[in-house]
Amino acid sequence: MSLSRRSFLRSAPVAAGASFLLGSRVVLAQTPVPSPVTADGRASFPTQPPDLAREMVGASHANLRRVKELLAIHPTLSKASWDWGFGDWEDALGAASHVGNREIALTLIEHGARPTIFSAAMLGQLDVVKGFIAASPGIETTPGPHSLTLLSHAVAGGAAAEAVTTYLKTVPGADKRPDVQPLASEEMATLTGDYVFGTGADERIAITVANGSLQFTRSGRSGRRLGHVGDRAFFPVGAAGVRIRFRETSEGVLLSVFDPGLVLEARRTR
Repeated sequence: MSLSRRSFLRSAPVAAGASFLLGSRVVLAQTPVPSPVTADGRASFPTQPPDLAREMVGASHANLRRVKELLAIHPTLSKASWDWGFGDWEDALGAASHVGNREIALTLIEHGARPTIFSAAMLGQLDVVKGFIAASPGIETTPGPHSLTLLSHAVAGGAAAEAVTTYLKTVPGADKRPDVQPLASEEMATLTGDYVFGTGADERIAITVANGSLQFTRSGRSGRRLGHVGDRAFFPVGAAGVRIRFRETSEGVLLSVFDPGLVLEARRTR
């Protein structure tokens, strides 16, 4: 008994995701295919989950075991980056580089992280650092994550980067840092407190003192150390172009953020 094409398709079992060619048309089976994307990753799909990127950058400072675990999940997390606040972007390799973690840095590069002048300085790659500076004069003044200088990355590399450290000490601008002004502890105390800029539970900013400097922390986020430039104006670490200003008003202390124009105003509640 011969079957027509229609009879065959009507009687044959159809596997999920199967397809059949009908003349010039492709008919796809309608059986749903289970998604391999986890519930945690669906909100960001097809981009990788931001929480994984943040964890990767954090772990890349010192946690080699976790770095390897995350690379096993997503090898491309070797290129992960995170904005800690105000555009203070740091990638995983940058994290390993500025703390001098050679083993993590080499692991990340092996898995596809993109080397930079900062990683080269920490790893003691003198010819690479010289090549960068020769090809792009002035690049030695570019700040790294958290406004850390190129020279500080070489110093973090220890003995293996001693030749780079010695060389960069002769290069003007390789240790250029933002200008900051001293601020008395009594003056800091007048600015600390909780500042509110909305009705949401996380629309609050805590200004505290940590390690001799003011710190800016939005509820649920990472704290940012503040550098004083004078007259109650500050910049957050890693974002020297941002200004955070405090001024007295009839209703109390007002905090204003400029990046570069006015972004936010918050009033102290206590």
